[in-house]
Amino acid sequence: MSTRILIADDHRIIREGLHALLSKQDTFVVVGEAEDGRKAVDLAARLRPDVVIMDLTMPGLNGIEATRQIIAANPGMKVIALSIHSDRRFVRQMFEAGATGYLLKEGAFEELARAIRAVTDGKSFVSPGIAGVLIDDLVHRMTGKETPAGVRALSGREREVLQLLAEGKSTKEIAAILGVGAKTVETHRRQIMLKLQLDSVAELTKYAIREGLTSL
Repeated sequence: MSTRILIADDHRIIREGLHALLSKQDTFVVVGEAEDGRKAVDLAARLRPDVVIMDLTMPGLNGIEATRQIIAANPGMKVIALSIHSDRRFVRQMFEAGATGYLLKEGAFEELARAIRAVTDGKSFVSPGIAGVLIDDLVHRMTGKETPAGVRALSGREREVLQLLAEGKSTKEIAAILGVGAKTVETHRRQIMLKLQLDSVAELTKYAIREGLTSL
């Protein structure tokens, strides 16, 4: 039985390369490609893949938020992060969002193939370079050296609004993208600033970039 795979990455050359390599495997079938997180959420709901290969930094909706929405709507679906980021904040947020695998883009394709087979067998999979990051994160938790909640204190919708604000979208544009009223967007913006203790959109933008919510 073939494993149905959805590829989500904002770089076309990455999507096409992965598609070509995965298609050479007898048991893998690529059912779709998404260039941003919002499309990944939509395609996951429509195409029902077994595995989603997810980039982290994508426009409109980043991979962490896309993963959170995909898993919430499709609890049995598997998500494997494929990223350039090895920072423990990103790794932690991705697993908290529901991912079952995390690989670095510098790895070989064979590693990705093993990860896909592992997660479809009900296991988790991480790149060797990520294992140390997870241990470091565990040590920080056990010794009480946790960093402030920061972006984790925001609701899912607030994180979406924060990313769109950082990408230069106006209140009206954000309202149209999210299907809400302009006043609702303004309320979210005020709450974000209050929770993060930031006073301007410029500061919000810097914060979003630093936290990996956007690649701008």
